[in-house]
Amino acid sequence: MRIDQERPGLTGSNARFCMHSPSSLSKAVAFALSAVLLAMAFMLSVLVFAVVVTGGLLVWGYLWWRTRDLRKQMRERPPDGHVIEGEVIRELRSHEKDQGCREVWRL
Repeated sequence: MRIDQERPGLTGSNARFCMHSPSSLSKAVAFALSAVLLAMAFMLSVLVFAVVVTGGLLVWGYLWWRTRDLRKQMRERPPDGHVIEGEVIRELRSHEKDQGCREVWRL
């Protein structure tokens, strides 16, 4: 190729890939489509959250309903039939008495 011959390039009328700056209309359309896509993604995430919360509540309600008889039995009959209630007062040793402390535990 000689220097004085014209080479096809990316400029002028022979350009295959023209890079034009986007017009105001195309910018507005792109912005509107982006806003719609963002809003739809947010709505989808809210929907997924609602489904997960509903599923969790259904599982909790099912377990609560299925264990109601067990809870009733535990209220009526404590394990081994023993109920330990009361107040415990521990006698202090001589070195503890010098410190002036007294412990009262309530069960």
